[in-house]
Amino acid sequence: MKVKRALISVSDKTGVVELGKALADMGVEIISTGGTMRALKEAGVPVMAVQDVTGFPEMMDGRVKTLNPKIHGAILAVRDNPEHVQAMKDHDITPIDLVVVNLYPFQQTIAKPDVTLAEAIENIDIGGPCMVRASAKNNKYVAIVTNPAKYGEIIDILRKDGEFSDEYRLELAQEAFHHTAVYDTAIAEYLAGQVAKGAAKQ
Repeated sequence: MKVKRALISVSDKTGVVELGKALADMGVEIISTGGTMRALKEAGVPVMAVQDVTGFPEMMDGRVKTLNPKIHGAILAVRDNPEHVQAMKDHDITPIDLVVVNLYPFQQTIAKPDVTLAEAIENIDIGGPCMVRASAKNNKYVAIVTNPAKYGEIIDILRKDGEFSDEYRLELAQEAFHHTAVYDTAIAEYLAGQVAKGAAKQ
C-alpha cells in the first residue's frame, strides 16, 4: 500500500524539514499544524494546513486542531471494510497513510525547578497521543513514527519500496504505544506528587 498522504505534527523538530523535503520529492502530500507547518513552509516544502482539511480553525490556543473526524477517520478507517470506505466517500475523507508525531515536552517542563502546576498542565499533549494511538491501533494500514531517529530509515524504505511492510508498521506501532505509555506514566507520577503536596491550586 503506497504512502500517498502524511500528517506531520511534532514538538521536537529535529530532522523534520529533511523528512518533509524527502516525502514531498516522492510525491507524498503533507498535512501539518502550527509550528511544524511553519518550519516546513519556510524550507519550501509544500504543505496543507490541518484546518484546510477539517474545515475548522485551530482554536483554544492550539488545544483543538486535529481532534476531528476528517483526521481521525482518515487514520482509523479499515481500508478493506466496505462500510468504512463508503463513510470516507460520504464525508469526503482522504486516507492518511503515514503519521509523524511527537509530543509536547512534558518531562522537560516538569524538570524545571520553578515550574508551576499550570505550566505543567499546559504541556500535557492531547491531540498528539490521540493520533499516535489511533495510528498504532490501525497499523495494518497506517505507519506511525514517534522517534526522529527513525526518519532516515523511513526515507530509505520509501525511496526503495514506496511503502512499509506489515511487520515494519507493527514494529512502529509497538514503539508508539511504548512512547505514549512512558508519557502518560510521567504525567500520572507528577500529578500524584502534586496531590501528595496538596498543590491543587493552578
